[in-house]
Amino acid sequence: MSEDKSRRAFLVSMAASVAAASAMPDGLAASCVAGEGDPQTAARGDAGQAAVAQANDPVLKFAVIGLNHGHINAQTNAILGARGELAWVFAKEGDLVEAFRKQYPQAKPARTEDEVLEDASVRLVVSAAIPDERGPLGIRVMRHGKDYMADKPGVTTLEQLAEVRRVQAETKRIYSIMYSERLENRATVKAGELVKAGAIGRVLQTVGLGPHRMNPKTRPAWFFERARYGGVLCDIASHQADQFLYFTGSSKADVVASQVGNLHHPQYPGLEDFGDALVRGDGGTGYIRVDWFTPGGLATWGDGRLIILGTDGFIEIRKNIDIAGRPGASHLFLVDQQGTRYIDCSQVPLPYGTQLVADVLNRTETAMPQAHCFLASELMLKAQAQARRIDTTVGPGKGLRP
Repeated sequence: MSEDKSRRAFLVSMAASVAAASAMPDGLAASCVAGEGDPQTAARGDAGQAAVAQANDPVLKFAVIGLNHGHINAQTNAILGARGELAWVFAKEGDLVEAFRKQYPQAKPARTEDEVLEDASVRLVVSAAIPDERGPLGIRVMRHGKDYMADKPGVTTLEQLAEVRRVQAETKRIYSIMYSERLENRATVKAGELVKAGAIGRVLQTVGLGPHRMNPKTRPAWFFERARYGGVLCDIASHQADQFLYFTGSSKADVVASQVGNLHHPQYPGLEDFGDALVRGDGGTGYIRVDWFTPGGLATWGDGRLIILGTDGFIEIRKNIDIAGRPGASHLFLVDQQGTRYIDCSQVPLPYGTQLVADVLNRTETAMPQAHCFLASELMLKAQAQARRIDTTVGPGKGLRP
């Protein structure tokens, strides 16, 4: 099958999938357990796979540039799962390229970044480079007429964001940031369906908690350099900002208050191990807390949580673990006027990869509206810039100092 015919088959199947979803009653998502319905979709666990299973040919070529964070695997898998063809990989670190190609041997190692960017057949570039390099790379990608998907944070300064916005508006390319705590978590995807169906009424507030485990021996040098990762709110809390905007439906937002600090790791002066922020949007309010204090006794890297408060109930998501003992990840609890329910989300499809591929082909914004993508970054960059600094005071019992 030719590339054009493959693309047409893909778009037809996508349209059929969207039409079928639109025909579902609004209350269905709120009343059924995730994963029930199409057995092929549930079995494969990838969004859109049932819709595109009729054709096996790739629908677009993509490349990977920058391998400095393990998120690159999920990013790559999202596009491969939507029938992307992985053509190239480039990174300055040869050992990272070697490790990546063991998992993705089809990726041809490029000698230079330009070798990838000048390949006209490549439509999309995916990156998990060092955070402060992601924005400038995205600008180069867009100027070469390609679309771009970055790991979070997609930018590390307000100046970078302003330039990225300018070039994106000028080139009309897609600049997508994979906020994986929403887009790659099945319970959070399910929560989006429930909220859209009116399961908890009008959303009033989100509370997003993003704890992480600190293991300095496994971290590269840039992890401890504030200018490289952008600060704890810029980095980790961009996930929570994305979720706040998404679930409250806010298109405008401000930072009410924020604070950051190094509370327990003075041997790493460039590290911020704690940050929180209070935010307000035109659709609701939010509280965000992120940290590097997950204890070793927890069976996962962080007990990430999201609470969505509505006028008629609330949803709580335990993203990575249910400390009550249920196995696996993606746990969702729904409390409404009728009672309390646990919803197993382990088989909920993840739509982001398929939607982004469709957006590249159709020039649409189904995976993530561009304005939302940039606003989530802007919100936490502003929170980072205006944050009050708190640090551990030397000496027992001294507490914190502003």
